[in-house]
Amino acid sequence: MNEIFDKLGAWLSGLGISSSGVLWVRELAAVFFILLVAVIAYFITKKLLIRGVHTLALRSKSTWDDILVEKKVFRRLAYVAPAIIINYLTPYYLGRYEVASNIVELATALYMVVVILRVFLSLANAFHEIITSYPFARDKPIKGYVQVIKILAYIIGIIVIISILLGEKNLGWLAGFGAFSAVLMLIFKDPILGFVGGIQLSANNMIQIGDWIEMPKYGADGTVIDVSLTTVKVQNWNKTITTIPTYTLVTDYFKNWRGMEESGGRRIKRSVNIDMNSIRFCTPEMLERFKKYRHVSEYVEKTEKAIQEYNKKYEMDNSILVNGRRQTNIGVFRAYLKGYLRNHPRINPDMTFLIRQLQPGEQGLPVEIYVFSKEQAWAVYEDIQADIFDHILAVIPQFDLQVFQNPTGADFRHALTKTSGHGQHTLS
Repeated sequence: MNEIFDKLGAWLSGLGISSSGVLWVRELAAVFFILLVAVIAYFITKKLLIRGVHTLALRSKSTWDDILVEKKVFRRLAYVAPAIIINYLTPYYLGRYEVASNIVELATALYMVVVILRVFLSLANAFHEIITSYPFARDKPIKGYVQVIKILAYIIGIIVIISILLGEKNLGWLAGFGAFSAVLMLIFKDPILGFVGGIQLSANNMIQIGDWIEMPKYGADGTVIDVSLTTVKVQNWNKTITTIPTYTLVTDYFKNWRGMEESGGRRIKRSVNIDMNSIRFCTPEMLERFKKYRHVSEYVEKTEKAIQEYNKKYEMDNSILVNGRRQTNIGVFRAYLKGYLRNHPRINPDMTFLIRQLQPGEQGLPVEIYVFSKEQAWAVYEDIQADIFDHILAVIPQFDLQVFQNPTGADFRHALTKTSGHGQHTLS
């Protein structure tokens, strides 16, 4: 090929072109030839080698090679072929032209750094995809660590590029790199804090992808869908996305519901206010009626027998209600709730189980149900809770009790109507 370039130079000299012009044209022709061969090598590599690798990857049973193809690792490797060709041909065709040779070598070195950096970034993306496909890492915040690796790769790439531009011997500029540490800390404040926060979150297992978290400060109440170096994305129950800085999950308060989801139950904690005017001792007629109720009949019989034995032992005068021990309708009602909920197929009997009275107040006597359902799914849990309290509200009158409710306009109208009717009757 050099002979062709020599003939081209002689032909140009015969046309009267100056020697410097001939030299410039020969250098340009050599550079053009090298670039042409490099482009041809790229297309051959891409069409033959890369296509063959892609075909083998798609036919194999493993998934990691498919991920490498999807992340364009092999396709970007094809860009290495032109650099190899240029490095190989430059000494042969540009060895006599120092300026052109130096320019081509410098451009090739910069090109190789960029290509290697892109291949490394593709490998990092593929690694993240592969590692998160395994169950043990699927819910781990791996993305943050991959992003740190990418940032380090960019920094190293920039340092290498600057070193190439300044020359291999001119590395003294690195000595003053520490002077920019304050600026770098300011620029990379969020990534650095996010990296440290991500390590703490991962080491302490504080958060995983798929966790339900609440963070009122940022309006977050939903499922974690992404944990990156600088942010955590939470999809709220209304399908909006809240983005939270990673480090704030370490410095601020948030609630993680994972413990509830792993416990095998979800808490039902709700109370019903009983009108205290409806609470009374049970009469024999009431007790006979309560004995027919399925979930409380055994309790009523056993308790009544124990009460009679106690009153007989201490010779209590039963003609006076306050003497001795007696059953109350509120006590029987609480016993009924215990029996009803313990026999409920969707209540977990192995977890905390309380039916208790709270402090009486102006809203009546609160009777609180504190139990756990077997289901954690939100919609199913709400259905279970609603069904339980539907039954409770409907069954309260069967124990001669009333639910406390503030008077409404209808209550006042009803009272006024009765008062008005009574006054008319008296007048007549």
